Amino acid sequence: MTGLSDTMPDSAEPDGNELLNRAIEAYYSDVAKAVGRRSPSQNSALDIVHDLYIKLSSQPEVLRDKRSIKAFLCRAAVNLGIDRYRREQFEARLFTSMEQEVHQVPASSEAPDNRLETEARLRVLCEAIGELPVRRRAVFILHRLHHLTPDEIAARLNISRNMVDRHLRRALTHCLDCLLQMD
Repeated sequence: MTGLSDTMPDSAEPDGNELLNRAIEAYYSDVAKAVGRRSPSQNSALDIVHDLYIKLSSQPEVLRDKRSIKAFLCRAAVNLGIDRYRREQFEARLFTSMEQEVHQVPASSEAPDNRLETEARLRVLCEAIGELPVRRRAVFILHRLHHLTPDEIAARLNISRNMVDRHLRRALTHCLDCLLQMD
């Protein structure tokens, strides 16, 4: 426990949570800098460090046998950042391809029943959006109608980027489920 043993009495071995808390406090800026070198925004880097803390808090004993707690925390945070980036890229490709497919569907103005079906689908979609919890609806509207990025939404609503992603996924899933029930 290099660096942390100086602050602990010789007779007392800290429990896992205390060790985690002390390690995060001691190395927070170093871990954030390690993630920040690979992350586009400082807020995103801080969110990743927070996510690492939450993840490790369910299993803090993992720090006990590490030769360098600082190196472990930095590597784990960087790996979380890589995972987040990959997930964001996957979601971006998934939703972008869906939007492109929607725009490629030819409009047929000849059939009056198509217009009725479109109006019915819009009503269902409006109802689905109205059913969303207030925060989720705000995230959805800011993203889909106002075209704000998840980082901008997180800053505006004072929530984490991870929470914005979660709200968007759940809102899109809810709207899609409502539309599929219509068929």
